[in-house]
Amino acid sequence: MTVHDPESGADGLRADVYRLLALTLAAPPGADLLALLGGLSGDATPIGRAFDDLAARARGTDPQAVEREFNALFIGVVQGELVPYASYYRTGFLTDRPLSALRADLQALGLERAPGVSEPEDHIAALCDVMAVLIREGADPAVQRHMLDSHLMPWAGRFFQDLEGAETAGLYRPVGTIGRLFLEIEREALNRQTDQLEEADA
Repeated sequence: MTVHDPESGADGLRADVYRLLALTLAAPPGADLLALLGGLSGDATPIGRAFDDLAARARGTDPQAVEREFNALFIGVVQGELVPYASYYRTGFLTDRPLSALRADLQALGLERAPGVSEPEDHIAALCDVMAVLIREGADPAVQRHMLDSHLMPWAGRFFQDLEGAETAGLYRPVGTIGRLFLEIEREALNRQTDQLEEADA
């Protein structure tokens, strides 16, 4: 099976979107990231309009306001409005079976949690970062599909939809839209790729 060319335009864009999602969901964006987000521009497609919305919101806020929003969404006094972990969305419990399965797959790929990182590997930001790394390194499409099908597709769409509708979401509302639409695009692309491979093998 051919390996993805990480320098190709399509794969480079995919990696960039995953990386953007990872950065915004791992921690509240500081001034530099807000400036980067504020410079984004989209097109007339639904996801393009979501990027425009994100850029406008980034230009109209500041790091302190975004930190308050992030804390309300994901941390809270006891728990944030959303719990951004695969295990929680899939089983209702933290550090459950989905995390164990993910850790086994990451170990097989030679990937491990960075030193000093305390968040479990099934955090949405960590999974988006893993996808960005796999794409940038030109991982086999079958590996990418396995990660998506096994660890993102079963729950991440619901998470992003919840983020879109979260009561405390401001800057993060279009982040949810981008994530939801991007995963739909990823699913369609992978399905087309599978069909092409099956036709080639026939």
